[in-house]
Amino acid sequence: MAEQKIFAGHGLRRLRRTLALTQVAMAESLDISASYLNLIERNQRPLTAAIIMKLVSAYDFDPRSLTHDEPGGGEEALRRRLSHSLFDDISIDRSQMQEWMAAAPDTAQAFAVLYDAYVSAPKSTGDVQSKPEPVRTEIERWNGYFADLDIIAESLADELRQSSNDLYNAIAERLRIKHQIVVRILPYDVMPNLLRRLDLHARQLQISETLSSSGRLFALASQLAQLEADQQIDNMVKGAGFDERASQRLFRRHLTSYFAAAVLMPYQRFLRACESSGYDVNVLQQRFGASFEMVAHRLTTLQRIGSRGLPFFMMRIDRAGQVSKRYAGASKSPLIEGDQRCPLWNIHDAIKMPGRIITQMIALEDGSQWFTIASSHYKNDRLMTASGRDDDRTEFTIVLGLKAEFAKKLSIATGLDMDGGVYKPIGLGCKLCTIQDCAQRSEAPSDKLLVFNEREREISPFSFVRD
Repeated sequence: MAEQKIFAGHGLRRLRRTLALTQVAMAESLDISASYLNLIERNQRPLTAAIIMKLVSAYDFDPRSLTHDEPGGGEEALRRRLSHSLFDDISIDRSQMQEWMAAAPDTAQAFAVLYDAYVSAPKSTGDVQSKPEPVRTEIERWNGYFADLDIIAESLADELRQSSNDLYNAIAERLRIKHQIVVRILPYDVMPNLLRRLDLHARQLQISETLSSSGRLFALASQLAQLEADQQIDNMVKGAGFDERASQRLFRRHLTSYFAAAVLMPYQRFLRACESSGYDVNVLQQRFGASFEMVAHRLTTLQRIGSRGLPFFMMRIDRAGQVSKRYAGASKSPLIEGDQRCPLWNIHDAIKMPGRIITQMIALEDGSQWFTIASSHYKNDRLMTASGRDDDRTEFTIVLGLKAEFAKKLSIATGLDMDGGVYKPIGLGCKLCTIQDCAQRSEAPSDKLLVFNEREREISPFSFVRD
């Protein structure tokens, strides 16, 4: 039987440097020549199963780490960066990209670091805050799962359950007794532009009446997080090493919300409910008193060692198609990256059908197959009644997705043929997509030349040079 072969030179070089070994020293331990090891690290020779076994035996590490953290996040991530308008006059095709990553992975990584620093930097000398990209990078470094916070929140949730079957009342009572803070629900005209406010002078947590029941519960849990997990959160913010205060505060807000969600949806209870319901979001909403968005985000965090959930990604998109939340979790999906999305991806239809859940089986150009779930929801729905204006309602589409191989466990996918069914081919936005004859195309791929033929008109409004 032929040995399985993979190319993971970048990962092997990273391992060797972590162990502070020369190529000669590592080659001796693997019983191969230093020149052959050099070829493997340059991706000019495959890393065979036999060599992987020798590596595991000699250095006791997880072999899956060899294929993680490809230079710049992998080919699609580098292509996304190169689609920036900075590079409009430069044509780099897929084969050049692959050669670059194989022959000089460290320079590809250096380019990615430099590009990310460029797009995150303030664009003027004024008091301009950076984009949240560094914070998202830190979140994804943890795969979206913060074990220490989750364990503390789970213990707190158990304690609250013992005091009352009603979690809202249990948290309100804990705030009153332990922290001398009472909860007050205030009218819209008293707090017209606020959803929650802590009045330390009056010792009150003031909640807007426009919040739904799930929103009120989350507000109380968030306040509890600030009071009882502040030290743990502060340590994690310091450990992230952000230079800018805006990034520090944004990461603190994320961790506070994470803790609050973990109190509402304790890890083991939530995971058991997921598995017993087939990850039915509607069931999970009702069982834990959470919103669709809260449940969707929580699904991306189930990465506890020995007790993992399915590897979901999640996005939140507004009516203009702008992404205000994106979490890859353990999915490592390219679908959440970039500012463009394919118009053939049906998630955009959800905005027309608030409250309904729509699904789709899609296939990307790299051959990967995905199953996605989208649903549009209003936030602060009662704000419309209070103000009398329909345009005050905030509407978002929440998108969940995972690889098709895992979707068989979902109740919403019952009856769908994940193995032999029809998957809709889509791209990652027109500038990165090389799918031909697409009538929806709005521009040619950034690494292709446009073709014009006055005697013919193709289906696609933009024809480009084929490989």
